[in-house]
Amino acid sequence: MTQQIYGTGTNRGWMLEQIGNLIDIIIHFDTFLPLIIEEYGVYVYLFLFLIVFFETGVVVTPYLPGDSLLFLVGTIAAQGDLSILLSLALLMLAAIAGDTLNYSIGRLFGTRVLSRGIPFVKQHHIEKTELFFEKYGGKAIIIARFVPFVRTLAPFLAGTGKMHYPRFLAFNVVGGVLWVLSFVLAGFFFGNIPIISENINIVIFVIIGVSLIGVASMIFDVRKL
Repeated sequence: MTQQIYGTGTNRGWMLEQIGNLIDIIIHFDTFLPLIIEEYGVYVYLFLFLIVFFETGVVVTPYLPGDSLLFLVGTIAAQGDLSILLSLALLMLAAIAGDTLNYSIGRLFGTRVLSRGIPFVKQHHIEKTELFFEKYGGKAIIIARFVPFVRTLAPFLAGTGKMHYPRFLAFNVVGGVLWVLSFVLAGFFFGNIPIISENINIVIFVIIGVSLIGVASMIFDVRKL
């Protein structure tokens, strides 16, 4: 009897450990990307699509990699291990489809969800995104692509606020294309330069300012909210 209980506990511990490992891989998918490409080959395109889709499409998953993953995809594509054109097409589609799903969830359930609080999302991130919308209106959907956490919450709050869908879709497409192009192409052309690959976090912040230089002051204001 004791042995059975012990065995059950051991199996449960092993399962929890495996789940923990899986969650760690998903959250740090960008870190494991070279190994995943080596292990799974062309299936990596599906994984990339799903990571970007869920990072933008589900309001409780803003912790998934975004900017760093896109940059790394470009860097690896420059080495010939990924197709740059296929990567761009799939990631743009994932980003646009993700925001569309998030908008739909917000439109259908947003008011109810906000009244109870969003699991895994801190209240100050919600407040930051609300201030973002208040200040910049519809173009917040475009700018939000370049601001972590706000990127995931913005389409949800747009749906909650019943933004007219054709207007939202236009901002969604423009923002999704600009976001993917900026980071993937930056990685493709510059990611393999040693000084850049060794300081990728600093580079990402620089790209944000350069890629949207016309609204750089807006992004700076949002980061202070």
